Amino acid sequence: MQKDLTNVIVIGAVAGLVGGGGVLVGQEVYQNIQNSNSPARIKAENTTKLSSNDTATSAYNKVANAVVSVLNFKQANGQYQEASEGSGVAYKKADGSAFIVTNNHVIDGAAKIQVITNSGNKVMATLVGKDALTDLAVLKVDASAISATAEFGDSNKISVGQQVLAIGSPLGSQYASSVTEGIISATKRLVEASSENGQGNGGSTVIQTDAAINPGNSGGPLINLAGQVIGINSMKLSTATNGTSVEGMGFAIPADQVVDIVNKLAKDGKVARPALGIEMVNLSQIPADEQQKTLKIPTSVTGGVVIMKVNNGGSASKAGLKQYDVVVGLDGQKVNTLADLREALYKHSVGDKIKLDYYHGNTKKSVTITLTQQLAS
Repeated sequence: MQKDLTNVIVIGAVAGLVGGGGVLVGQEVYQNIQNSNSPARIKAENTTKLSSNDTATSAYNKVANAVVSVLNFKQANGQYQEASEGSGVAYKKADGSAFIVTNNHVIDGAAKIQVITNSGNKVMATLVGKDALTDLAVLKVDASAISATAEFGDSNKISVGQQVLAIGSPLGSQYASSVTEGIISATKRLVEASSENGQGNGGSTVIQTDAAINPGNSGGPLINLAGQVIGINSMKLSTATNGTSVEGMGFAIPADQVVDIVNKLAKDGKVARPALGIEMVNLSQIPADEQQKTLKIPTSVTGGVVIMKVNNGGSASKAGLKQYDVVVGLDGQKVNTLADLREALYKHSVGDKIKLDYYHGNTKKSVTITLTQQLAS
């Protein structure tokens, strides 16, 4: 019998604290850089040809000292109270500071942020920048507090079935540096996410893994057996009230996306993101009869993104795109899904010109669009 999955939702994996410190589980829910002018980078590694010495233990040991617990303190009645805990990973040292990537929802609303290192030292952190859409944030602490930094691996070279480890502080810092093992279940998923306060994070292209990711793991690294960070653990599937059982479905932000965002946050403290000014759905979500009746596209078109609304004054509107046009390519890169479109789009900057391939009815067209800035939600 088919089960109703409408109440199965994605939550951020952050450990919330109530009163005296009990854990509240979610409800409904980088190559080291020593020069501050140098960005974080991907270190390519052929994950299909690991040596016999690349084991879970050796991989963990390469990263463990770079992993931290991140504590969110909020102010109430003139006092600071610990509100939630998550994880983070140091990825570079520069100019006397160590830089740490974590999730935006881990530090959201914090009046003060504290980091606990793998050795147990506690140090106050400064927020460098944050980005709600990708759910990423960058912190910095005194460099002397961090004994090691992690390197990023190429998340474009990961494979389904590849062994991975998730490291973090599940249920809080009392379980700091816990490691869980699993595989990559899917290299790309587009999921709608909400944090534990119910705030939507928008669609995210993420790595799916069956490595256990629990509240408190948010912001910690997902690593390959070479000890490289291939993702930042961010969320998991949970169940609401219908009793549907969900196991082994966690998600991590791909390292390639992380590196792009942390470099922008370290430079500007925010991300100026380009936009097309359209609302879209995957072509696969449109019934076959409606694809012919309403969209009027050729039967040979099996992938793409359908424009459901064109915002007045936006890039797409100025370029003449219309409702029910089907986008199939961006700058020569094939677009089958929203994930493909967003990945290609976010490689560009505000003001860039892009070439968009699309179907207007059964006619394939191309247009050059100048990207405008996405408005803050």
